Amino acid sequence: MKPSVKKDKKLELEEKMNKEIEQELDQEDKNEEKFQQEIDREIDEEIKKAALTVQRNELTEYYVYHRLAEICKNPHNAEVLRTIGDEELAHSKYWKEKTGVEIKPNRFMIFKSILKSRFFGLTFALKHMEKGENKAQKAYGILIDYFPEAKTIRDDEAAHENKLINMLDEEKLQYVGSIVLGLGDALVELTGALAGFTLALGETKIISIAGIVTGVSAAFSMAASDYLAKRAENDPRAARSALYTGMTYIITVVLLILPFLLLSNSFIALAITLSTAVLIIYLFTYYLSVARDLNFIRRFLEMAIISLGVAALSFVVGYILKIALDV
Repeated sequence: MKPSVKKDKKLELEEKMNKEIEQELDQEDKNEEKFQQEIDREIDEEIKKAALTVQRNELTEYYVYHRLAEICKNPHNAEVLRTIGDEELAHSKYWKEKTGVEIKPNRFMIFKSILKSRFFGLTFALKHMEKGENKAQKAYGILIDYFPEAKTIRDDEAAHENKLINMLDEEKLQYVGSIVLGLGDALVELTGALAGFTLALGETKIISIAGIVTGVSAAFSMAASDYLAKRAENDPRAARSALYTGMTYIITVVLLILPFLLLSNSFIALAITLSTAVLIIYLFTYYLSVARDLNFIRRFLEMAIISLGVAALSFVVGYILKIALDV
């Protein structure tokens, strides 16, 4: 074979190989471009979903604040609520411009917030709503990378809302000190007394009578002490403060003594009473931690340990007295 023929075949083979390589590279480029388009599409969908989440959240909160303002009897609080609500609507409109979608508010969340407000007060309902915005916060975390304004909206909104919510003038929170006084004293004193009575007296009916007399007497005593202390400070709210202290004490007494009125086994009744005391501590501490931005776990453990510790000590004292007096 002639050298020129060999050379031509070699060139043809090289060209063929080069063409195949180019085709493979072109296919890889197309695949990469297609893959990138799919990623971009997914990112676009994720961004839009996040924007719709915050848009709906802001719109829902607008309706919550304005609905609460309508049923609020305090003009100052109603004005604060309307101010926050108008800011939420402005934020919702901003995101509507970005998404181009008309969205409806979360009706269930509106209903829940109003219900909480009626039972636990404005401050608790609003702060609980703000603390539960995990989805909205995650959505803002995504949007910040694509919309510089998102960080400003999120930060300004959080700071301004907290400031405005703290401006709310709510009676329940004005008398928190009185409620804590009545609740704390009733839990510590009565759980201790009932634990001691359980071993010293034995019969649930007798324990109930002793507990009621102890509890009611202590309630009046605490209310009177609170009234005199507030009067000494020239506090015009002395009478109402004493009422909150006394009523809280009596309600706690009823809840703690109820098991002894309904059951014949004093030890089972005591166990239920102590469980009730822990539940009351848990619920009240949770309410206070949300409404006042306090550390829940630390306060719950502190109050529970004191109440149960006094109950245990009283139980031991009752046992010693039972043996010593041979009752």
